[in-house]
Amino acid sequence: MQKHVSVRQFKDQPLSADMKQQLMTAAQSGSSSNFVQAFSVIEISNKTIKDELAEISNSAPYVKKSGVFYVFVADLYRQSKMLKDAKKSTDGLKNMEELLVASVDTTIAAEDMAVAAESLGLGICYIGGIRNDIRRVAELLHLPRFTFPLFGMTIGFPENKNQVKPRLPKSNQFSVDTYDISSFTDLTDYDQQIHNYYLNRGSNNQSTDWTEKNVDFFKEIRRDDIGSFLKDQGFSLN
Repeated sequence: MQKHVSVRQFKDQPLSADMKQQLMTAAQSGSSSNFVQAFSVIEISNKTIKDELAEISNSAPYVKKSGVFYVFVADLYRQSKMLKDAKKSTDGLKNMEELLVASVDTTIAAEDMAVAAESLGLGICYIGGIRNDIRRVAELLHLPRFTFPLFGMTIGFPENKNQVKPRLPKSNQFSVDTYDISSFTDLTDYDQQIHNYYLNRGSNNQSTDWTEKNVDFFKEIRRDDIGSFLKDQGFSLN
């Protein structure tokens, strides 16, 4: 787990049915809030759909060439059908808490799959870029109400791997009994470490640091249609 990197260069080699079965079993084995198991996973095998998802996500080279490409869907549609069949209101599915439950369940399933994949010698990359045009993704995959395509994941046999990125020092992320504002936000040493990493890594060298990367990332509003999409899918966001 400490050797994890995102892989963006895969061999042109599909995964065996047995490998995919192991990955699916791993995804199903994770923790789930109240055992609602509020996720679904869609394997994208159709070339036309995969190519369009690759373009939407700006991830064409490694989505198209990976051994398998999955889309992870936060999914409360099953529960909505249960409630309707029982002639009960679906209001209990609509608020932010239940959306978070489904998102967390989905993320746990994906990370369990990722760890299983890496234990098999495979590489993975999360593809959050499918949310660049979330309505089109929902249309392509025929997603019903109370579902949300959270991210994709490419999995395959690595052709190349980058160096492991240095993570935040423990003092920046772990404390006891209280949120330690001073320690958590003192990034001087880490910025220097990340600057050295980007300057000296094997490919795509850059002169930047972690603070600069984050300021560039968060200085603009991104994907501002997500909230309206979720409302159209039945979530109140209250």
